[in-house]
Amino acid sequence: MRLLEVKGLSKRFRKNKRTPFEKQSYFQAVQPVDFHIEAGETFGLVGESGSGKSTIANMIAGIISPSGGEVFLDGVEIRDKAKAREIEREIQMVFQDPYNSLNPVKRIGWQIEEPLRVHGIGNRVSRKKEVIKMLELVGMDETYLKRYPHELSGGQRQRIVILIALILRPKLVILDEPVSSLDVSVQAQILNLLRDLQRHFDVAYLFISHDLQVVEYMSDRIGVLKNGKLVELAPTDRLMYQALHPYTQSLLAAMPELDDKTKKIVDNSKYKSICSTQTGFIEASPDHFVFCESR
Repeated sequence: MRLLEVKGLSKRFRKNKRTPFEKQSYFQAVQPVDFHIEAGETFGLVGESGSGKSTIANMIAGIISPSGGEVFLDGVEIRDKAKAREIEREIQMVFQDPYNSLNPVKRIGWQIEEPLRVHGIGNRVSRKKEVIKMLELVGMDETYLKRYPHELSGGQRQRIVILIALILRPKLVILDEPVSSLDVSVQAQILNLLRDLQRHFDVAYLFISHDLQVVEYMSDRIGVLKNGKLVELAPTDRLMYQALHPYTQSLLAAMPELDDKTKKIVDNSKYKSICSTQTGFIEASPDHFVFCESR
């Protein structure tokens, strides 16, 4: 069942004028993109810095307004004011730097409980029990309630941020580079924790990263962004071993090999054959889409 559906979502930003007489110009950060996320699945969005990944995440989360297109959650447009409060609970976000996501002068217990207070859920006693229960899910206990963010490690802070995102039981969590600021050993712990929590809460993830190996490990399907344009979308295994778009192939070729297995990279001949007579976002095979450039 489709949980989230993105239709023609785009964003352009106004450029600053160098002189009062200069004509106003715009920068197209995100070209119209279309994709969907199934309930309970992880959809990965990968691309180099500046490709538009975070801009798409912020539009879906309602942090910035799109220039065009629509986003539907369970068939309801996310900008529907009548459903705004409900949608606010259903979509949560985890950012790259956990320290910047937390209030440095508030105790951890207060911050985990805050979403429950804001939405008027439970009473003081029941909220505290829920917070302790959430902490236990990530291997922490109630002694952390009275600690401050600076007293925790980077991995512990990210665990707290993830708990804050999940405590309202959302249907979708947007993970924007959630492990890129952590040590490699801690990254693996957080990724495994995210998978465990996904099964526990039956939540869908939009997982955003520039690291294709991390996205491969986490995702059921992957979309590849280049310069604000979705150039390929496919189930993870198919994208990793049968990539069609030259840009996707270049990302795969840049991946460091950790074992003797060599990933199969198809050459550009198949892409040229598919795109020789058509342009736009083409379904090259079932559930495998590739963008054919206009000539």
